[in-house]
Amino acid sequence: MSKGVIHIKSPEEILLLREGGKILHEILHKTAAQVKPGVSTGELNEYAEKLLDERGVVGAFKGYHGFPAAMCISVNEACVHGIPSYEYILNEGDIVGLDFGVIFEKLITDSAITVAVGEVSLETRHLMDTTKKALKEGIKQAQIGNHVGAIGSEVQKLVEAQGYSVVRELIGHGVGYEVHEAPEVPNFGHKNDGPLLREGMVIAIEPIVNRGHYAVKTLKDNWTIVSSDGSLSAHYEHSIAITKDGPVVLTAE
Repeated sequence: MSKGVIHIKSPEEILLLREGGKILHEILHKTAAQVKPGVSTGELNEYAEKLLDERGVVGAFKGYHGFPAAMCISVNEACVHGIPSYEYILNEGDIVGLDFGVIFEKLITDSAITVAVGEVSLETRHLMDTTKKALKEGIKQAQIGNHVGAIGSEVQKLVEAQGYSVVRELIGHGVGYEVHEAPEVPNFGHKNDGPLLREGMVIAIEPIVNRGHYAVKTLKDNWTIVSSDGSLSAHYEHSIAITKDGPVVLTAE
């Protein structure tokens, strides 16, 4: 991840990022609607790639450092970077993280959701709802004059109050010209940590929450990152513009 200069986006660039973000949201949620027992993660990725072609835009992830697919699809204990496969069949009660990026007019947006496969347990639903709420609360802190740490501090406080843990090794980031830009946006820490948020910054906020311990490990495919204790993991993400009117979600409808 880049630790260099923070790039400020112009109002015109933020408008383009918003247009790209709408396309991303459409494709991501249409793909989520295909999630059901018996469907393979490879089929989900194929569907997303078909929608990219139909919209005339490019996925940001395929080929990024050699990643082989347009969408990262991570199931159950997989936190992020799951490689889609036609051999990986979803089962009732699974949860699946869909992480996706779009390049529109040379500008990149990034978003993720976690989707239930059929009916899931109340405990699993609570994990998902908590992670989604943590994202919402983190976004509220994306205000001019706050430190980046205000985001992570709020996320960590909410998540740990529910008895879950925030993954430490996987964090949010700047986005726009590249998939990963400065600044780093951890989902933990203290409110005065990190650089100040300034108008025109664009960041991806993405809490990744484990039911068990926050430790993770990488599988032999050198991509898929899973919880070390095998506990379920949920992931939600939006790309956000910092504006004088408050945070603007770029990857919404």
